[in-house]
Amino acid sequence: MVHPGRKAKILLVDDRRENLLALEAILQSLDQDLVTAESGEDALKRLLVDDYAVILLDVQMPGMDGFETAAHIKQRERTRHTPIVFLTATSPEPSHTFRGYAAGAVDYLSKPFDPWVLRAKVAVFIELFEKNRLLEEQARRLQREVELGVTREFVDSLRHAEDHVRQALEICGSAPPEQVTKVLDAAVRELSAVRASLPPTPSL
Repeated sequence: MVHPGRKAKILLVDDRRENLLALEAILQSLDQDLVTAESGEDALKRLLVDDYAVILLDVQMPGMDGFETAAHIKQRERTRHTPIVFLTATSPEPSHTFRGYAAGAVDYLSKPFDPWVLRAKVAVFIELFEKNRLLEEQARRLQREVELGVTREFVDSLRHAEDHVRQALEICGSAPPEQVTKVLDAAVRELSAVRASLPPTPSL
């Protein structure tokens, strides 16, 4: 499932506006961000600024056709792993199918295609995209922690220390002094553990 409020982008590429409208109608129930492009050149421009869960790419387009567009997409570092589903108006010949997969397509659908099948395939790519995005975020977070020398034990110790200090402040003035002292002693022990878990300060 895609994280609420964070819709995945799906790029629809076809030189015929009526085909784009049909794709939008089929995919709108997925409630994602549908982006259209009416040429290969336009698609490549859009791929410069955004990441997409999947690209639905028409094969037969004037100028830069689907195969050439796919080749450019796969040559770019940012988009080389973006899934491409080729759409063709005719039943693909074996040579066309081979060329499509050679260009990096993950699937090849002939028009008219079953709307349920297309929607189901796109939904799978959306889910994969979201899982990959979450993994990348976790990796970045872990990398930041490593760079800062922060471990999970450090974070847990700091939270425990904060809890003890907060508790001491809450009961101060209403609880017996020995109880406040006991809580503060626990906070000191936790803070000492935090200090011990910090990486050594590099010498200047």
